[in-house]
Amino acid sequence: MKSSEADGVEEPEFKPLTADEAQAWRLKNPALMPWRIVALQAGVGGLMVLLTWLLTDERRLAASVAWGVVAVVIPAMVFVRALSRQMRIAQPKVALVGLFTWELVKIILTVALLLVAPKVVSDLSWLALVASFVVTIKVYWLAMALGWMQRKSKPTLY
Repeated sequence: MKSSEADGVEEPEFKPLTADEAQAWRLKNPALMPWRIVALQAGVGGLMVLLTWLLTDERRLAASVAWGVVAVVIPAMVFVRALSRQMRIAQPKVALVGLFTWELVKIILTVALLLVAPKVVSDLSWLALVASFVVTIKVYWLAMALGWMQRKSKPTLY
């Protein structure tokens, strides 16, 4: 242990990983796969739209549900696309500023899609829209439960 005289706290010494240790760490901690989450959100959203249409036989409710899904999936797609570009930037500060900028773009796009909903969907049902919006956002939890947030993992329920 290395002790710091300034604050009296002991810090562990830094030890670089060997190639084998780094490989083992990568296998144990796989990278996140954001496109899988967006695909799962779109799939769950499509299923909600279909079930709403089949169960209620009301086009306006299905359209409202669809717009709630669109208000989540389209901004998520824009963000993930931008995030994949940001990962290639070598300067960490520039990448971080880009990340925050694209998160702001995602939020603005989401709000804009929600604001234009009454103009796009005739006889909009706000309850159906908000319900589908919330369910689609919460798909992150389903993705974690299925193990879809990890690379090279097979979907499992645990």
